[in-house]
Parts: sequence; C-alpha cells; structure tokens
Amino acid sequence: MIKNWITFIKKHWFPVVAAVVIVLGVVVVGSARNATTAKAGRTPIVFWHEMGGPAEQALDKMVDSFNKSQDKYEVIPQYEGVYDEAVQKIIQSHGTSASPAVFQSFDISTAQMMHSKYTTPVQKFMNEDKSFDASKISPVARSFYSNKGQQLALPFNTSQPVLYYNATLLKKYKITPPSKSPSYSDVTRVAEQLYKRSHHQVKGMTIEIYGWLMEEALANAHTSLINHGDGHAGNPTKINLKNPTTVKFLKWIRTNIKSGDFVNYGSGASAETNEIAAFLAGKLGIFVQSSAYIGQLTTGNKDKLGISYFPHPDGVKANGVGIGGAALWISNDKPKKVQKGAYEFMKFALNAKNQANWQAATGYLALNKDSQKQAALKKLYAKQPEARVPGEQLASAKPNDTNSGILMEGMQLTRELEQTAMESVYEDGNINKALTTASQSMNASLKTTNRADKK
Repeated sequence: MIKNWITFIKKHWFPVVAAVVIVLGVVVVGSARNATTAKAGRTPIVFWHEMGGPAEQALDKMVDSFNKSQDKYEVIPQYEGVYDEAVQKIIQSHGTSASPAVFQSFDISTAQMMHSKYTTPVQKFMNEDKSFDASKISPVARSFYSNKGQQLALPFNTSQPVLYYNATLLKKYKITPPSKSPSYSDVTRVAEQLYKRSHHQVKGMTIEIYGWLMEEALANAHTSLINHGDGHAGNPTKINLKNPTTVKFLKWIRTNIKSGDFVNYGSGASAETNEIAAFLAGKLGIFVQSSAYIGQLTTGNKDKLGISYFPHPDGVKANGVGIGGAALWISNDKPKKVQKGAYEFMKFALNAKNQANWQAATGYLALNKDSQKQAALKKLYAKQPEARVPGEQLASAKPNDTNSGILMEGMQLTRELEQTAMESVYEDGNINKALTTASQSMNASLKTTNRADKK
C-alpha cells in the first residue's frame, strides 16, 4: 500500500493552470500559455513536471529543441503543481489513459516510486543503448536514483547545499574567509569575528530549521540516519537520529547561539526569505542553503558573494553531501514505443549542451561532466566565478550509501520531526532529549508504514 503523504509545500514554484484531455486518441494539452497537439505521424510523449517560472520557460525551450531535433516523437509538457501534489496524481492516474509517459518526481519520493512498481527502470533502456555513456553523468546524482546496481530514474534538476558568505564584509573587517571545505570550528571563527568586529551590527551566521540540512550534516560525516545503508541495501526498519554526528551538529549551532553571533529565522519559506534579505542587506554574514539560490544572491548584489562547501565536523573528513531536486521517471503502463520515446527525451535532456544551458538558465547543476566545456557555462563562470563551487563539490564526492540519499517512504514526516528537534535545541532545549523524542516518533511512523506496505 502506498502511504498517503502529508502535503509538502515546495517553495518558490509559480502555479500554472493546466489540463490534459484525451480526445479520440489524440493528446491535447491546454495550459495558461499554449495549446499543443502531437503532429501527424509522431508518437505523443506526455511529460508531467513541476517546474514553474523561469525554470518552466527553460524546460519548454528544451522540449521544443528535442521536438525539432527528430520527427519520431512529440514531447508534450504539462505543469502538474507542486512536487507532492504531482506524486499523488501520478499514483492515482497510473493504468489510465490520462497517465504520463515520463514524469518528474522529487528526491524524497524515490522510495515511494520504487515500491509502487509503476515505473520501468531506465536501466532497461540503457542496457539496450550503446550510444549513451552514463559515466559522464554525476555518479553521486545517479546513485540517488539507483538501487542494487539498477538505475531507476535519471537525475534532472539537481542542487546541493552550500555555505554562502559575504566576501565583501569579511574583507572590510579583515577576516580570513572559511576554507573551501570548512570545518565547524572554521565557520564559527568567521561568524564570531564578524559579529564582534562589526560591533554586533552584523550577525555572523544562521542555519534554517530544515530537516534536509540536518540530513546533509549526517551525509557529510559519513553517518547513516536509517539502517540497511540508509535504505540502499534493504527496506529500512530502524531510524537513529540520536547519534554522535547529529549531536555534534546541534552542539555546533548551540555554540554560535550562545556566542550571540547566530540569528534564528525559524523554518519554511519565511525563514529563507528573511535570511536572504538580511544577507543582501549586509546584516548577515553566513548561511547554509541550496545552490539554486546563486542567481538570486548575485543579481543586483553590490557585495561579492563567497561560496564554500557544506561544513563538516572537526576531525572528520568531508564525505560529500547528497543532492536535492528531482529525477525523470518512465511510466510502465505505456506501450514500448512510448516508453522508448520517453527515454530518448531523458537522454537528450542530459546531454552536455542542454545541461550547460539548463544550469545557466535556472541555477540547477549541470550533471554532464562535458558541460563544463560548453559556451553557456564558460560565459556564466566568467561573470560569476563562484557558480563553479557547487558543481566542484558534487564532482569531488565519491558515491556511497550515506551521500546517495535516504531510500525510505514517509520522508516528509521524518523531516517534520527533525525540524521539531532542531527548533527545540534552538530554543535552548536539551539536545539528547529532543533527539530521543524525534527518533521514537520516527520509528513509530516507520513501523506503521512498513505494516501498510505489506498489505
């Protein structure tokens, strides 16, 4: 049984009204911007996605390029709402004429997609295709959507968490910037110095109350959140948030809170809005967030932006962090020729040129290593050298269970519980008690999920 998920409000996407109508076997797509039908003689490939705003414009351009590049298939894109809404539509429509041939599904729905048995692993087409060199695609990104040697889906819109700092402010106050791959104490040094030398006019740092960031702290220290290799070696049966790595992460934050250099903006969209506003106003020196914000942080910003890798505990070698974003999947309820068309589009989306254009237009990372040679990225890096750093962080990591994502259903509730623990600690609650309570609630939920999946 597929567990109904708590509604997850994905931030920063713009709603687009759209509907699919199947009329006499011809696919007609109506949207707020256009109406598209498959050209005569072409196989229609309905593509459900969750990209809004500039990302949707870039995606439409990519789709148009694919359709013009060949005369066999016609990809028909349709916006399906925020990530969690789209996942539910995919599950509910499977096996009907209204289901998509290819769809975008976000990272923490990977286990749900895998267990649903509603998709054809892309590995099947890769095995038959000698022209596609999967080794050119980021191994860490690929590993997030693979299981037991089989590629389930292909990564598409991908980001990583990074550490942003105001390089202009650090220079003003004669502070040595954090290293490219900073330790917790290195970040604390910068934050405390900035707060003191600015005579408390600039807060040193903040970290949003966000479960994803806590998970990335575990990943970068090579620590599993759940058993069976974070779900990669088997269905998880136990969650352990109360571990030495999580304790170190929260103690690091507590240290900065007590020093006065830390500011708490809470959680959710308002927290991100406020931390970015403070950062751009020169009132905040450091924050940790998705690499997708680079464009927003450089457009019209008079100060120089600095970017480092996600921090790691002192005395622990950085293991690399997992990715955020979503992947492209193939529905198994469509004829083989339709599935083949879906695969051909996915392969097209991941070629070097398209990935370079995608990063330049959206801020998501180019996953094809040959993209770095493309004109679009060369132009971007000439204008924004710091835009190289997230991709370098991704390329430097070697995939393993702990930096390849968590394969477990019910991740949204898990993140809510992680955030409850973080909030408690930010408000001076006992770290061990907060983590024990969260772990108990997580394990109770996991048992319920596992029982439901067996029915």
